[in-house]
This record gives sequence, C-alpha cells and structure tokens, in this order.
Amino acid sequence: MTTIYILNGPNLNLLGQRQPEIYGHETLADVERGCRAMAKELGVDVLFFQSNHEGAIIDTIHEARQKAAGIVINPGAFTHTSVAILDALNAFDGPVIEVHMSNIHKREAFRHHSYISARAEGVIAGFGTDGYQTALRHLVKLLG
Repeated sequence: MTTIYILNGPNLNLLGQRQPEIYGHETLADVERGCRAMAKELGVDVLFFQSNHEGAIIDTIHEARQKAAGIVINPGAFTHTSVAILDALNAFDGPVIEVHMSNIHKREAFRHHSYISARAEGVIAGFGTDGYQTALRHLVKLLG
C-alpha cells in the first residue's frame, strides 16, 4: 500500500491550546484522526509524526526516502529558518505539499518567506486544519 508521511514541526503538539484565535481548537490528535479517515477513503496509508526537534524531522524525512511515496509537511516555525529541512526534502524523490493552518502572508513579515516552498509542489495556507486533508487529497492525485 502507498504510504504518505504527514510531518509536523515545533509547537504543533500544542494545537488546540496555543493561540486558538489563530490555530483553532482542534488538536493534533483530531487532525491525525481526520487524515487517517481520509487516507482510508483514498486507499493509502499514513505515517503521522510531530517533533519540536529539527534533527528528528530531518531523520524522518530521510526515512521517508525508503518508505514513503509523498510527504505532507507543516514545518511550523522551521518554515522560515531551516535550510537543513529543505536540503532533506531535496533528497526525497516524491512530491511534497507544504501546509500552514494560518495564512502566513497575513502575519509578521518574517513569516512571509518559506524555505520549504522552494521544494513543494504546492502550498496550502490559511484553511486551518482542513488544509491537511486538502494536501493529502492533492498528493494522492499527484501520485496517480
């Protein structure tokens, strides 16, 4: 079965508690449940992963090189700082979709630049947690 990695960066473990006026009240567990249900409908498997540590995310991207057909990634604040995550994604052969729950272009100026976008086939921003399922659906479409 086709496997898609859904990766989440720093502070997303606090989803539903941290700044609900920006990120909403759903938890990361809620997001995972929704993605797993959609993956079942689409006939794919998902590995869901979150870390506050850049190296752990990079290690998981390296693992994905052998195990995943595609990656959905919400790198959190690493979006704006991590050339290392970009380099790891550049070593991955499958499609990548970047997700942000908030519209990063309506926020502080430093959030307007994404290193990850240079590698992503698409970027979904501003649709809250619904962006994850949109990304998953589009990634499966890209995979054919």
